[in-house]
Amino acid sequence: MSNRRITFFIALALFAQESTWNFYDNQVPVLLREHVASAALVGALMGMDNLLGIFIQPWIGNRSDNTRTRWGRRIPYLAVGMPLAALVFVLLPWTTSLATLVVVMFCYALIANTTRPLAESLVPDFLPPQRRSRANAVVKIATALTIIVASLISLLVVDEHPRAAFVIPSVIMLAATFVLLANVRDSRSPAYQAAVAEEASAGPAAVSQPLRQIVSGLFTDQDRRRLLLLLTVLLFGGAWFASRSLITPYGMEALGLSRGDAGGLTLPSGIVYMAAAYPAALLAERFGRLRIIAVGITVFAVALAAGAIVQTATGTVVAFCVASAGAAAFTINAAVALWNLAPSSRVFGAYTGLYAVTWYLGGFGGPALIGGVIDLVGWDGMLLYIAVLALLAMLVVVRLERLQRAHRAKRADTLMESE
Repeated sequence: MSNRRITFFIALALFAQESTWNFYDNQVPVLLREHVASAALVGALMGMDNLLGIFIQPWIGNRSDNTRTRWGRRIPYLAVGMPLAALVFVLLPWTTSLATLVVVMFCYALIANTTRPLAESLVPDFLPPQRRSRANAVVKIATALTIIVASLISLLVVDEHPRAAFVIPSVIMLAATFVLLANVRDSRSPAYQAAVAEEASAGPAAVSQPLRQIVSGLFTDQDRRRLLLLLTVLLFGGAWFASRSLITPYGMEALGLSRGDAGGLTLPSGIVYMAAAYPAALLAERFGRLRIIAVGITVFAVALAAGAIVQTATGTVVAFCVASAGAAAFTINAAVALWNLAPSSRVFGAYTGLYAVTWYLGGFGGPALIGGVIDLVGWDGMLLYIAVLALLAMLVVVRLERLQRAHRAKRADTLMESE
């Protein structure tokens, strides 16, 4: 199967999954508000899916790594999980009490969290290392488009047909599952075949790798590159989520905007992100992923620092547009860099899950950290505080690049000696 063809199917699967996720984020808070008045409780219940993801995604990624069937190691789980998630999703607006709504929310989050890392793991399963950034860029663009899809469903359908609106993302999910199953068997993927061959050559010594062994290996291995990359993801994830989650109160407090105008500050930057995604992949293939990641973080930090100086609504919009281009350079290439550092194709799923967990932890810690600084010194410097957090990620990347150069030099010396 060609690289373009498999990229399309992977992007379709993730587009379908994210269509339900984004509509869930848009409309389930409204369902919760029918039963509870506390905004804090609504927020806590809406955060349940991310909390579950921290535990489920690396586990299911590792479990799929160790699965062997004639359909492959990811597709069997997707064949069950995606339709089941779609069916549970339809039940959300039909619940009649808080208890039943929370149970259905929990079931949906549980099932949907098992499918997300599996579809993403198909990228390194099928695509060679030098083409993974392009595929990941297409996937990110597809998932970004689901924000527009969810908004259109909310705008055009929800008011007149509040329950039927939930059927649309579910149908998209079911249709995508059918197309995926009709065309993709990851037992044919190069990574799956390499894993099987590795196990065959190892003979009886080949055993499944438990997740705890993979995680502990990150800390005990003398090669610190994977650990440093995950630290970069944690720090930059904190900066990214802080810039997104705190922008509305920043616009109101520091720029004097209304709630609606402040909430719209990031809309143009979303378009810029999608436009920058594919070029970021091409640049990484030409100049190196770590170098483009470093440039992206720098652009992000400098843009926000400039936005802190030019503290106007227009200046903030421009700053976020430039920063989003830098963020695209990071998000498109960071996961690919981690896949390419994996010691074996047998752990791609676990590494996908670990990347997601680190990103989520950054999403939890970053806004809390920046919010704490704001409580101490005020809203005016928020963009500058976020820029400083991003620069910490930049320092880690600098160290990572040095280790990468040393590793390549050592490998080159080893090859010369062997000849």
